[in-house]
Parts: sequence; structure tokens; C-alpha cells
Amino acid sequence: MANNLVIVESPTKATTIKSFLGSGYKVVACQGHIRDLPKSTLGVDLENDFTPKYINIRGKGDLIAELKKDAKNADKVFLASDPDREGEAISWHLQKVLGLEGKPGGRISFNEITKPAVKNAIAHPRSIDMALVDSQQTRRILDRIVGYKLSPLLWKNVQNGLSAGRVQSVATRLVVDREREIRAFVPEEYWVLTALLETPQEKEFAARFYGVGSKKMPLPDEKSCSEVLRSLENAVFTVKKVESSMKSKHPAPPFTTSQLQQEAFKRLGFPSKKTMRIAQSLYEGLNLGKHEEHGLITYMRTDSLRISDEAREAAKQVILAQYGEKFYPEKPRVYKSKGASQDAHEAIRPTSPAKTPESLKEVLSSEQYRLYKLIWDRFIASQMVSASIHVQNVEIEASCGDGKHYTFRASGENTRFHGYLKVYGELREEGENDSVTGGKLPPVQEGDPLKRKEIASKQNFTQPPRRYNEASLVDALEEKGIGRPSTYAPTLETILNRGYIARDKKQFVPTPLGEVTNDIMEKHFATVVDYEFTANLERKLDDIAEKKEEYLGVISEFYGEFKTLLEAAEKELSEQGKVLLPQEELDEVCPNCGRRLVVKSGRFGKFAACPGYPECKTTMTLDRDGKVAAPREKEKEEIVEGMVCENCGKSVVLKSGRFGEFYACIDYPKCRFTRQKAKKIGVVCPKCGGEIVEKRGRKSVFYGCDHYPECDFSLWDEPTGETCPECGQLLVKKKNGKVVCSSKECKYKES
Repeated sequence: MANNLVIVESPTKATTIKSFLGSGYKVVACQGHIRDLPKSTLGVDLENDFTPKYINIRGKGDLIAELKKDAKNADKVFLASDPDREGEAISWHLQKVLGLEGKPGGRISFNEITKPAVKNAIAHPRSIDMALVDSQQTRRILDRIVGYKLSPLLWKNVQNGLSAGRVQSVATRLVVDREREIRAFVPEEYWVLTALLETPQEKEFAARFYGVGSKKMPLPDEKSCSEVLRSLENAVFTVKKVESSMKSKHPAPPFTTSQLQQEAFKRLGFPSKKTMRIAQSLYEGLNLGKHEEHGLITYMRTDSLRISDEAREAAKQVILAQYGEKFYPEKPRVYKSKGASQDAHEAIRPTSPAKTPESLKEVLSSEQYRLYKLIWDRFIASQMVSASIHVQNVEIEASCGDGKHYTFRASGENTRFHGYLKVYGELREEGENDSVTGGKLPPVQEGDPLKRKEIASKQNFTQPPRRYNEASLVDALEEKGIGRPSTYAPTLETILNRGYIARDKKQFVPTPLGEVTNDIMEKHFATVVDYEFTANLERKLDDIAEKKEEYLGVISEFYGEFKTLLEAAEKELSEQGKVLLPQEELDEVCPNCGRRLVVKSGRFGKFAACPGYPECKTTMTLDRDGKVAAPREKEKEEIVEGMVCENCGKSVVLKSGRFGEFYACIDYPKCRFTRQKAKKIGVVCPKCGGEIVEKRGRKSVFYGCDHYPECDFSLWDEPTGETCPECGQLLVKKKNGKVVCSSKECKYKES
């Protein structure tokens, strides 16, 4: 029997793919990159054609040794990392480290993790695409040069721990530029007149003041508004013109990465990082019961709108079966990608449209279900017929006693045929709908007299542009051609974690640190943070992948200009001295030294601190209003009888922390001994008869026997205390509320 090895990136994907292949295949995970540039040095030989100096990633020695052993014993080795540039580079590194040159097998890739796709890929291996590898290496080298050359400059001249990045600096600039627009914005006053009118059939509707005849007349202040109101006191309102038409609303295409992130934020409230994490789990595959493993969506990092003919036909069958022939267009819908997109992948879609969200609800977590439904709905809607909308525009003449004739206008829409809206309704932006537009107007005809019920005036002011949020910032990055689908979420995460921007409710605002850093970048490295330059560099990376550019030429051209800017900046900043960050002072003073406390930002948000750090290390929490919170009274810590510190032998006390109560040495934090206080749940351990307790691991809560380490029984899901009627094992409650058997072999679920 053949002995074949398949190397994928994640253990979850390995489990799914193993279920598709026979016993002659071993599927293992490399867990991402096994080789990278060193963290301690630049790792790029600037004097020798920018040669990268790769090393095996620390901590992966045992994994690499195991992979080498598996590869040596295999007849064929298939490299099945993700189908993008990063995945191609991972396969190339595996080939180099494991010595696979000339080994039977090769590189395989698939856009979806389904049995037909994997089988087809195994049957058609290829060689590694070095153009894709060169493109990835170019991006990695450029990012390393910018990061490792600029970051020390910021440490020296602003503050320690800062970093600069080729894409993150541009993303920060977007937020800073928007904030500057908001600060510079001067609101302009304007007034709105709205008339509530009644038709001869006693139906009311609202119309808005437009002007005189077909000429628009602005109302810039209260005086001009009052003059019009005086003229309208005894005005006679008549329908002057009625225009009716039918328009078609077409469905949006299936999701690209950026569109998925934007819609998931708007409709589900998911940040980009969360969206991509959930999408990854849907792509890699889930246990669907009856021993079936299946990837539910296609690859989630793409900017292509293309879908396969098979997927289009599958969508058609779903639409015909669930909605009928009138919901499917005469010609199948085909969407064209934007010019800069890479069409190697399909758009994000369900791998099997026949697997509806409702049919998978029991096997998906709540978050997986909601995201899968969003993807499924969007894809099915993209293949449906357009909606038919009846649009009505009404022009009303107000004839005044002083001889003036003013125009009011109203418009309304009425959906005559929902089409794709039956599946994927449109999301209205805040303030988009009002009393004058968007609703259905009552039937009126030209010449109809209208009864005036009320005329209301309202003062308004023009509004500044909105701050960016997760959705709009991703949209701006994509529109300007900055970054690629795989970089949007990590870029936002980086500039948030670095403290360059912060969340204010759901909007992004630049921090003082972000503004100062951006000012330095704009002044000394204008090219690096220039929108068009960054977009052009992204296009060159695409050209390398398509063999239109040489990677060495792109790096050399960039570094030549960058080196000149760097030398000039180092000289000027050294003469200027360290940049002082602006600090927000508070009314409260430091209880230790008397200085006025200032606001600082940390990993968990803003806090109050003494400006005398490091001599004075006073810190205090802030409440929601940004004021120093009153200190909580320290609870008396009681000594726990019969328990001593395992480190120093002193007494142990019970404390309270972020994750509940825990035991600690009486000398804590000088002595670091701690142990979580287990929470009893009243369930007997089926293995030893002890008691199962709730515990906390590094990432989440789990349940284990209180006789550990003598008994190692543990569960991730909460045991109910009841036994399975089919196999006798414990029943557990999943996070989605479903009660299932804890045994992997038993498929029992409570109905």
C-alpha cells in the first residue's frame, strides 16, 4: 500500500482532509510557517542583493524533526498549504527545510475543502510557483526593512516600544487625516421646512420645501425661513406634477474579503479579526455528524468576484426549489472583478449551497451560524432576479396670497416584486430614511387640491465627515489599494494594539501617540505614508506574482529612496531632540508625590498615572466619564487553614481577581505562588468518583476532576450530571445551549 504524506497548515484542516482520503494517506499540520526571518536582527543582507537569512522558528524544532521523519518514510509528499502567496511561501519553506526537492508528490491547492476538490488536487499536483513565492518574499523583505529601520528611530525620538510598518503607518494616517478634517470642519446653518398635507381621500403625507419653480432656494438662516413661512400662511397647495416609474434594484455580488468584513461589522457587529477567525473555522471544516467532515465555505482571503459554473448551477437549483422560477433571472449572473483583483480564487461562497443555514444550525456555534447565514444569503441573492421598485415623485405648488409660488417635493418607493430582497434585504444607513423619502406615497393626480395640516421648520447644521469604524476603514484601505485581503484585519489589530488609534464607542480616533508618530512619518517619510505610492507598490507585488516585474528591481528601487530619507531623518531628528507627547492632565493629584495625574493608554484602555514615572509609579483606574475612580475598599483576606505556600511554606490567603477567587501566598506578589479556587458544580467524576469542578485554562474555562493529577478526567463543555441514554457517558451542554453526549463516538443529541 502506498505511503503518502499530506502537509497542511492547521490541525483542523488536517482532520477534515484525512476524512476524505484513504488509509494510504497520513495528513499532518505544520502549523503555519516553520521558517522566518530572525526577530533579533534585520535578517536581510542589504549589501548582497537583499538576500533574506531565514532560520527555523524557535519552538518548532520538535515539529520539524517529526515532519522530516514523516517525509523520509513517505513515498510521496504533497504540500497543501493555503492557496495564496503566503501559503505558496510556506510550501516553499517546507520543501527547503524537509529536503523535498525531487521527491515524488508536489504542491497541491484547493479553493474549498471538500472531497471532490481535495481528490482533484491530489490527482493534479504541480511544482511550486516561484513567482508567488517571490511576491511574498518581496512583501516580507520590504516590511522588515521599513519596520526594523524606522522603529529604532521612533524609540529614540518619541518613546520606547513603538513600531512603524509599511501598511500600518498608512492606515494610521487615514485615521489621523479624517480627524484633522473633523477638527477643521466649520458647520454651516441651514433650515428645513416640511409640510404635512392631506389628499382628497384624507391620506396624509409629508413634502419638503424645494424652492421657486424648478429653481432650488436654500434657507441658510432663521430669517429667510421665517419669510417663507409668512408667505405660506394662507397658501393653497396643489399637485403640480406626478412622475411614476419602475426601477430595478440589482443584487450585490458574492463576498470578497473586505466586503465580508464590512457587512459582518454592520449587520452582526463582528470586528474584522473575529470575522476572519470564524470564517477560517468554516473554511477548514467541521464535523457535520454521521462521520462527515466538510469545509462549508470557499477560501476566505480573496478579492475576486468569480464563481465556478458548478456553484452557479447549484445556486440555481436552490433558488428554483425554494423560491420558484420567477426568482431566477433569464440569464445567469456573472460578476467581473475590479482591475487590481487577483482572480486565482473564487469569491467567498458556500461550498455546497444545498447545505442551508437552517440545516446546519445544530452543528454550528451561534457565531458560526450567523456568519455562514450571511455568506449563504449573499451568495444565493447574488444569483437571483432583481427587485422591481415603483418610484413616485410628486411636485407640489404652494400659491401664496402675496403672489409668490413655492415648490414642495415628495418622493416614495414601493416594492412591487422583492426578487433577491426576499433573501438578502438592504441595510439602510443611519439617517437615510425620513418622513419625506423612502416610504410609500398615497395615490395623487395632477391638479389635486391638498389640505395643509401643518408646516414645521427645523434648524440644522452641516455635519463633519464621520470617523472611521471597522467597516469604513477596511473600505477605505481597499478603495485606495492599500494592503490585500489577508492584511486588513491584522493591520487594524496592529495599530490598535500599538496605541496609535483607539476605539471611541465603535469609531476609531487617533491617540496623541498616533498623531505625533504620523507627523514624523509625514514630515520625514512622506513616500512611505503616501497613499498612491503604497498602492503602486501593491500593484508591483501583483506584477511580480504575474511575472511582469522582477522582485530584486522592486526592492532596490524602494530601498534606494528609503535609505536617503532615513539618513536625512536621523540627522534632523538627532538635532531636534526627543519629541514630547502631549498629555491630558486631570484635576486629581498623585497621593504619593503631589503631581497632577495624567491620562495614559495601555493594553486595557486608558488609566491615570503619575507623570513622575519611573520615580513615582502611582496608577489609578478611570471611570466611564474619564475621572479617577474611587478606590475600592480592600477586602480582608483570611488565611486558609490547612494550606501552605508550595514555594516558601508561608500561609495562603483567598483573593479575588479578574477570573474569580484564587489562592495566593500571603507574601504575594513578592512570592508568586497562586492557585485557582475551583468552582464546584455538583457532578461526580465518572472515572474515579471524585467531584468535577470548573477550572480556568490559559484561554477558557474547562471542567476537570478535583483529584487531579491522580485523575486526569476533563471536558471542555459543561457536564449536566445526567448520563446518555444510548451509551451511558456524561451529557454535556454546548455553548449554543444544545445538550449532547460527551463521547466522540456517540452522536446522541437531545431533541
